[in-house]
Amino acid sequence: MVMQNTLKLSVLLSALALLTGCQKTPSNAASSDTVEVIIGSAAPLTGPQSHLGQDNANGAQLAIDDANQQSILINGKKVHFTLQSEDDAADPKTGTIVAQKFADQKVNGVVGHLNSGTTIPASRIYADAGIVQISPSATNPKYTQQGFKTAFRVMANDIQQGRVLAQFTSQHLNAKRVAIIDDATAYGQGLADEFAKNLKGVEVVAREHTDDHSTDFSAILTRIKGKSADVIFYGGMDAQSGPMVKQLRALRSKAVFLTGDGGCSTEFAQLAGDAANGSFCSLPGVPLEKMPKGPDFEKHFKAKYGPIQDYAPYAYDAVGVMVAAMQKAQSTDPAQYIKVLPTIDYDGVTAKIAFDDKGDLKNAEVTLYQWKNGNKSAVAN
Repeated sequence: MVMQNTLKLSVLLSALALLTGCQKTPSNAASSDTVEVIIGSAAPLTGPQSHLGQDNANGAQLAIDDANQQSILINGKKVHFTLQSEDDAADPKTGTIVAQKFADQKVNGVVGHLNSGTTIPASRIYADAGIVQISPSATNPKYTQQGFKTAFRVMANDIQQGRVLAQFTSQHLNAKRVAIIDDATAYGQGLADEFAKNLKGVEVVAREHTDDHSTDFSAILTRIKGKSADVIFYGGMDAQSGPMVKQLRALRSKAVFLTGDGGCSTEFAQLAGDAANGSFCSLPGVPLEKMPKGPDFEKHFKAKYGPIQDYAPYAYDAVGVMVAAMQKAQSTDPAQYIKVLPTIDYDGVTAKIAFDDKGDLKNAEVTLYQWKNGNKSAVAN
């Protein structure tokens, strides 16, 4: 009998312990008043463009950290923001896999992708899922010309950039004969096409194509050298443009080397070495020191991550304008805050951000730079 009573008591105590363990403690009660918001970030975090992709991710993370410091309230509840950073490897197929992952998770918004080649195919998935997508760096016009109400970008597109590059070539560089090379990607070939379309009074003596994995351009450059081009324009990224200009100078070509934003990074100068001297490149926006909040952002970013590559301020603004839209709509639901994005007027790091009816940045600017001793400085155009 004693053994039976002891056994019953043991079972009762075990049941009480189990019941107590299943109950939420008072310390967890406060968390029910906090809304968790997940913002996706998609960019190449591995491969030859990983330095640019990580730059984007760092800019977005810094904006997330700053937003959490503000103790933002939306619809009466405190909001906690989390960045979920994914590697799309600058590959269109991987980009769509990442986009579908975000769609399945029902993230509250996406900052990305870095490349036009990944941004464009991913944009259809986000549109179908009703997820807001703000790209900090994809410049191909097609991205916002598809009619997706979910697609926005916070920098100039390649219609604007191509026109400025072409005008600079004819009016500043006084070129008469131009050779054009591109990497056959949505970004590189798209920018090269816009550049060629806007050239006035300039003969295009060669149009060549490579890819975004090559590093040996000697055959292409040798063919171009025989055509006596004044300027060689390259549409593509720094992983190719750096070696390309180095090989160009090894052939003793005096042609001016010109490229777009994909080759306007510190990585380009490191890859090219002394061959970078005298080369030109373009970047959407104004120089960092002339951005409304550029100098403060640079100090803030460098203290945590080191030097900026290219797009970190734009990734920061992409998150910032998304959060501002949530606050204005008093909702973290993309179906609700997307309604205010077309009317947003946001004082960003890079510029005053307002969107046109396609989701492009109003009053976008483009700046030309020249390289000297590993540094780039803005030039008048």
